[in-house]
Amino acid sequence: MPTRPQAQIRVARVAVPSPLPQLFDYRLPDDGAVVPGMRVRVPFGSSVRIGIVVDCADSASVENHRLKPIDAILDAQPVLPREALEFALWAGRYYHHPPGEVLATALPVLLRQGADAVPDQDEAFALTAAGGAVELTALARRAPRQAELLNRLRQAGGLLTADALRAIDGGRATARTLLDKGWLRLESRPAYGFVPTAEPAPPPELNPAQAAARDAVRATTGFGCHLLDGVTGSGKTEVYLELVADTVAAGRQALVLVPEIGLTPQLLQRFSRRFQVPMVAFHSGLTDRERLNAWLAARDGQAAIVIGTRSAIFTPLARPGLIVVDEEHDLSFKQQDGFRYNARDLAVARGSRLGIPVVLGSATPSLETLYNVERRGYSHLRLPQRAGGAQMPRTQILDIRGKPLYGGLSEALLARMREHLDQGGQVLAFLNRRGFAPALFCHACAWVGTCSRCDARLTLHQRERRLRRHPCGHERPPPPAGPSCRSSELRALGQGTERLEQELQARFPDHGLVRIDRDSTRRKGAMEKLLASAHSGEGRILIGTQMLAKGHHLPDVTLVAIVDADQGLFGTDFRATERLAQQIVQVAGRAGRAERPGEVVIQTHHPDHPLLHTLLRDGYAALARELLDERRQLALPPYASLALLRAEATAAEAPLAFLEEARQQAAALALPGVELLGPIPAPMERRAGRYRAHLLLQAARRPSLQQLLERWVPKLGSLKSGRRVRWSLDVDPMEML
Repeated sequence: MPTRPQAQIRVARVAVPSPLPQLFDYRLPDDGAVVPGMRVRVPFGSSVRIGIVVDCADSASVENHRLKPIDAILDAQPVLPREALEFALWAGRYYHHPPGEVLATALPVLLRQGADAVPDQDEAFALTAAGGAVELTALARRAPRQAELLNRLRQAGGLLTADALRAIDGGRATARTLLDKGWLRLESRPAYGFVPTAEPAPPPELNPAQAAARDAVRATTGFGCHLLDGVTGSGKTEVYLELVADTVAAGRQALVLVPEIGLTPQLLQRFSRRFQVPMVAFHSGLTDRERLNAWLAARDGQAAIVIGTRSAIFTPLARPGLIVVDEEHDLSFKQQDGFRYNARDLAVARGSRLGIPVVLGSATPSLETLYNVERRGYSHLRLPQRAGGAQMPRTQILDIRGKPLYGGLSEALLARMREHLDQGGQVLAFLNRRGFAPALFCHACAWVGTCSRCDARLTLHQRERRLRRHPCGHERPPPPAGPSCRSSELRALGQGTERLEQELQARFPDHGLVRIDRDSTRRKGAMEKLLASAHSGEGRILIGTQMLAKGHHLPDVTLVAIVDADQGLFGTDFRATERLAQQIVQVAGRAGRAERPGEVVIQTHHPDHPLLHTLLRDGYAALARELLDERRQLALPPYASLALLRAEATAAEAPLAFLEEARQQAAALALPGVELLGPIPAPMERRAGRYRAHLLLQAARRPSLQQLLERWVPKLGSLKSGRRVRWSLDVDPMEML
């Protein structure tokens, strides 16, 4: 008997936050209408979740009687505009990540939880027509504060928030007086970040190289990707500011991405001194409500400038005009868990989709970006000299083989530090290892403190009397004696920033000291306070990890000491050499950025290492050419495309079994040009109590790899061995650990 055709029914295809790589069909209510980008509350298994409507249809992919109805439509208008929705879905397809989790990444937390898409309201003071007609010169003679406030309002486009007024001496009282005169009116406006209140500083005159770079981007019609390759201190930010000024003047929005939250306050300060327009910042230090207000301001076009860390790449923009990625080489732009996207690469893709210019800035461009200059038509804009006449620092290698070390510092380095301090300079000691020491060791029985959950040693934090494994969070107090021999001869091996701080405090007790690392900046606002101490000169000796090495302008630093250059010389990751070179150049660039000449001292046990010699003799560009040639010969990125399938479980054999089954499935697809490597245990096999293994896919052409992934990834969830593991796919992985 033939089956009866199903009656047509209106269906919404919804992206629901879940690890399942698909959309889900739901019945629309008879009296409800939805369009893509709206949020809906839907039943999902035994729970209720907030999803995003991606599409609508007249029929479902399942039988009508199995179709569940939508519980509620949460928005009258799409909360996620079409461009932002389609871009996020495209990113999910490229990285082969479930659409529900991708769209959850694109939304602020409160919207994911079902909150109304409405910003908080701020009290604001608006200039009336009568106030705009006041002659300020005459008013300034009898009421200077009133004249000043009216002038501020005119510069700010006729509106100042109550928060902005509080930053002006006597601002609230003066505003009340102007209200009584009818020159101002009180309004309620959405809270959308901030409008700078200080009078804008005039821009400095660009040098010829800066002006040429600015003009090259200005001449771009539609999309174009530009590498702004400038030595440290060459004034890349001034070029950004000029381009953002052009964008804002044209009535468009600028999106500026920075790698770390520590750079956001500094960049905001630079922008607030230049622009009298609303701007917002996205970073992990915001409350959920602050993030929602900022997101809505960007989406609705109220914020002319958007500054943020990597997740800001998904921020919807009403009038996009420019995307800038500062420190484009930085690993922080790659999300390392969950939805593993690269914000730098997505910035280029989004700029292309929007038809707007993208600027990638760095003193040490990534090899991928240099390859794209050569092969894909990125323009290469060079700033070869420091701005303002500052000179590049001179560099010296210190051979510390066989030399006595005091907290990791040689006598020669300590002497150079004292000389610079006596001359009134600041000293920056760089060591990319926090804690007191990377290991606690028993001299009597050779016991070493190891993590019970990882194949790794525990770091000693002496001030807190704790042994910690930073990646997994495991910690315990150090033993009072050797656990097996009961000897009291426990010794701290190696150096961390805490130990460096202790040694330098003892050596230079009369000089203020500032330590900046993950431990010292854990509390909200701590980073800003420590940087303020560094800038004010209160801290004459600065100790820092890579947090202090990137992007910070410290004009009083005359000596940079790289305490241990050996950490990255023999790394197992094929990118280790590139990253070490970038790190050395970046931290060295903190020295001599003003009138006083700078010096860089590099301590190493391997003074003849070819990387150091090429870098110091010929510069980063020459080293990058050598590394690119090596990558080409070895068929490694950027001359190949990679995808890494990771699996982990509490039993050692389970990840390898799953990956072997996955490998066989991929091999059966028989796609030419894709090589399967593994499975093998991860370089650190046990981490956080789980055993880990890898299967690497390598292809000479990205389309071949993507074609295989499209056919292969949907099948992985059905593998029987997959029930015993957690697995994830990393397309274009940046770390192989």
